[in-house]
Amino acid sequence: MQKLNFPDYTFSYKDLNNKTEIFDIVRKKFVALTPEEWVRQHLLHFLINEKNVPVSLITVEQTLKVYKRKKRSDIIIYRNTGEPLAVVECKAPEVKISQDAFDQIVRYNMTLKVSCLIVTNGIQHYCCMIDYNDLSYKFLDDIPSYEMMIAAVS
Repeated sequence: MQKLNFPDYTFSYKDLNNKTEIFDIVRKKFVALTPEEWVRQHLLHFLINEKNVPVSLITVEQTLKVYKRKKRSDIIIYRNTGEPLAVVECKAPEVKISQDAFDQIVRYNMTLKVSCLIVTNGIQHYCCMIDYNDLSYKFLDDIPSYEMMIAAVS
């Protein structure tokens, strides 16, 4: 798999029917190792180890209802009150981050109404904070820590 723009992490792998699987630390199970999953697993480790997001407040591939259709978010980060705090869209490294990725995450956010949107392909990371009081948004230079995400909505 391709080197990503994240610190190096140690992952657990296994082979099943000539396919490689990677252990998902949130779902606590092995999943098929695809390029998108490679990005998602790096980002999960990054959020937990570098940004202090509690693993118990993260969901992976959660089903959402968007315009009466079922969709699946890559990652949702919650507050300890159970309210969604951030939504993340992961793309494979070879997928260019385009307007389509932002449109997708904004559609998910119509249901979630979070203040932090993160889109990454493992090479480029974009983070946008939404201020619902001012009806404004701001792109950040870096993905904020869990504490900063909470402070932004408090």
